[in-house]
Amino acid sequence: MDKVILDEKKKILLDFINSKEYHPLKFKEIANILQVPRDEKQDLREVLTSLQADGKIDQDTQGRYKLADANTKTGVFSGTQRGFGFVIIEGEDEDIFIPENATKGALHNDKVMVSIKDDRTGKRKEGEIIRILERSSSTIVGTFEKSKNYGFVIPDNQKFGKDIFIQKEHTKGAVNGHKVVVKITDYGGQDKNPEGKVIEILGHMNDPGVDIISVIMAYNLPMEFPDGVMNQVESVPDEISERDMAGRKDIRNLQTVTIDGEDAKDLDDAITISKDNNLYHLGVHIADVTNYVTENSPLDKEAVKRGTSVYLVDRVIPMLPHKLSNGICSLNAGTDRLALSCFMDIDDKGNVVGHEIAETVLRVDRRMTYTSVKKILEDNDEEERKQYEEFVPMFELMAELADILREKRRKRGSIDFDFPESKIRLDENGHPIEIKPYERNKATKIIEDFMLIANETVAEDFFWQEIPFVYRSHENPDSDKIKQLGIFINNFGYSIKIGQDEIHPKELQKLLLKIDNTPEEALISRLTLRSMKRAKYTSTSDGHFGLATKYYCHFTSPIRRYPDLQIHRIIKENLRGGLNEKRLKHYNKILPDVAMQASITERRADDAEREVDKLKKVEYMSDHIGETFEGVISGITNWGLYVELPNTVEGMVRVSEMMDDYYIYDEEHYTMMGEHTRKTYKLGEKVFVEVVAADKLLRTIDFAFVDEPEEDQ
Repeated sequence: MDKVILDEKKKILLDFINSKEYHPLKFKEIANILQVPRDEKQDLREVLTSLQADGKIDQDTQGRYKLADANTKTGVFSGTQRGFGFVIIEGEDEDIFIPENATKGALHNDKVMVSIKDDRTGKRKEGEIIRILERSSSTIVGTFEKSKNYGFVIPDNQKFGKDIFIQKEHTKGAVNGHKVVVKITDYGGQDKNPEGKVIEILGHMNDPGVDIISVIMAYNLPMEFPDGVMNQVESVPDEISERDMAGRKDIRNLQTVTIDGEDAKDLDDAITISKDNNLYHLGVHIADVTNYVTENSPLDKEAVKRGTSVYLVDRVIPMLPHKLSNGICSLNAGTDRLALSCFMDIDDKGNVVGHEIAETVLRVDRRMTYTSVKKILEDNDEEERKQYEEFVPMFELMAELADILREKRRKRGSIDFDFPESKIRLDENGHPIEIKPYERNKATKIIEDFMLIANETVAEDFFWQEIPFVYRSHENPDSDKIKQLGIFINNFGYSIKIGQDEIHPKELQKLLLKIDNTPEEALISRLTLRSMKRAKYTSTSDGHFGLATKYYCHFTSPIRRYPDLQIHRIIKENLRGGLNEKRLKHYNKILPDVAMQASITERRADDAEREVDKLKKVEYMSDHIGETFEGVISGITNWGLYVELPNTVEGMVRVSEMMDDYYIYDEEHYTMMGEHTRKTYKLGEKVFVEVVAADKLLRTIDFAFVDEPEEDQ
């Protein structure tokens, strides 16, 4: 049934069920009263099922339909290893706690209907699941364990919470330690484990590469492109033609560079810059991917499905085939390429006083790396400056403008989280041999600054044109989480001003400046980030809290993000005068779903990337059992203290293993104190730990506190 028709029918039926005269009623009675013909009864069932899934109506024990109780909501169940879980409800600030005896057999990521209790016994709302509306997945990836007459699979995703029972005839010959894909045949219940059958053996858990393949399968990340997509790619040329260039602004005479990492192959953004009369002329030029990925083509449909490229430690799972991303859509030096360009005139205060968006043809003069540009600008490396002599003035002008743009953002309150990401290096067998922080430098920040201003400029332009668009939105943080952050940072002698349950991003920015280069910097930064909501894609311009701007979008990476590709299509159609009423209506209709799908696939990619990093960190630390490291206490819970090492690896010192005293967690002050010795551990404190265990199956690293090692004489 068409979505618009379904929504209309849902509204009519909801109004009908809302009428007290007909409440509650069985399906047959509703069909008779509404005089629904026999051939349309299936449609009626579909509408009722959809209303149930929305949490708008419910069924009683006799199967009669009635309006859902105000305390009945629909959400997604998030499980835990311990059996209890939480229901996440779209648009609600607080998750609903579900005790172990109230899950009704729900499994992680199932869509459920939850009844929320009126009274609060603990700190958060509590509820019980009354119906499982939709199972999240029929297949699970895990590790096979064999028993005498049967087998069971321990799911890789610890939130799944239950092992899956496998009858002997359904093991497919799997042995202990095999990574397998299981099809669930019976979801079990409150006191019964799910059952399934092994449908694929991925390999032994210790075989090279099997761990990452397991994550890829678990997150349903599509590896291969369908034949229809590859057939379309075959027709894509290797070089652009004269016909492609027709009607475009020719900027091949401008000095143009790309600046990327050494390993980058998809070079999708280039920069031009000049200055006259205190006015900077910045050009941000983005590969014109939409020239080859046309709407509703096999390539486009596959790109929507994937949503984003996924960057794992040993591979990239691209949104678009390599022939595009590394070929005609890569702005390789010395070749003519098509681009969509944002030309900005920026004054010495960082204000964009004029801009133009245009379809262009360009030719990159030099492919630069962040390392080289850093050597030129930060290290003043003579050899590097000599090698790129003709570009040095350009890089210095870039640095000058980037500083101005960054200062402007700082003044308005933009928050800059400068976290060191993990850089994990593997050997030829996929085994981690080095983990270190991946630090940003002057060159990476310049490109970030230029991409940010282009994204803002494009978003504001299309907002005021009132053209359907996809924006990048970041809501204001939840007031309760900000209050908790305020209490927490008081322990360190810091404070933030919160006015009428709202906080301005400037307050958080000031906090991050105060903690700069302090021992607690990484910890408070992370907790500040956790107190904020997750950015998402929307079809309305809802503002970006973290960047302190009303208008923001993603314009700069159409090779690896679908929202960028989608808005490029709209921008080009607008430039060519093709956005008539019919096309505007078309975009208004599809963009909410495009934005939602992009947000879902982005989260999937983030979770998969994080999972692989966690796996490799556990594997790396398993080579360092018995060794001592200095770290910082990064988290405290009832069951233990998290310690983060300088290389970004985090492990836990379990309270049950701290034998020198009986330790009690002081939740109010975020400290752990010994009952007899009064020895106290607090967040941000420097400590020394020994690596005692690393469990790849559970993805856990165990530490034990040790005394500071004596320095060698």
